[in-house]
Amino acid sequence: MTREQFTSQVEATQGALRRFLIALCCGDAALADDIAQDAYVKAYLSLDRFRDDAGFGSWIYRIAYNCFVDSGRTRREHVDVAMAAGMHSDELSDSRFRYQALYAALARLSERERTAILLYYLEGYSIKEVAEIIGASQDAVKQQLSRGRFHLKGMLHERE
Repeated sequence: MTREQFTSQVEATQGALRRFLIALCCGDAALADDIAQDAYVKAYLSLDRFRDDAGFGSWIYRIAYNCFVDSGRTRREHVDVAMAAGMHSDELSDSRFRYQALYAALARLSERERTAILLYYLEGYSIKEVAEIIGASQDAVKQQLSRGRFHLKGMLHERE
């Protein structure tokens, strides 16, 4: 893959990858951006190992997922709601609060369940592709999706 082809692939995937990582990081856009940047750098440095038959999208998602896992920040402390209420924000950041209930519920899922849910439902990957990205069997992905749906449904209904 040439530098121009890589740049083209980055441009084609960066919006969806960022959206996936923001959801995976439960709304932490700064962390998601850091992970995305790390993933693209690692991908660029590993271009010699890229196999076109795998598809760039699933390849970069696998790298990004591994960067997320490596970040060691899956159990981060969350800002207290009272503290967050006093923070300055702009209209754009205020509009993002509409997803807070979902992010809070996603944060309570296991890392595997959250990743499977996001890749399958948000990004539209098949069960086989999700399995390849996260390094699990298809049966394990099906189980993670089932458990994740069950847990999300319960958490979102308890907020009503």
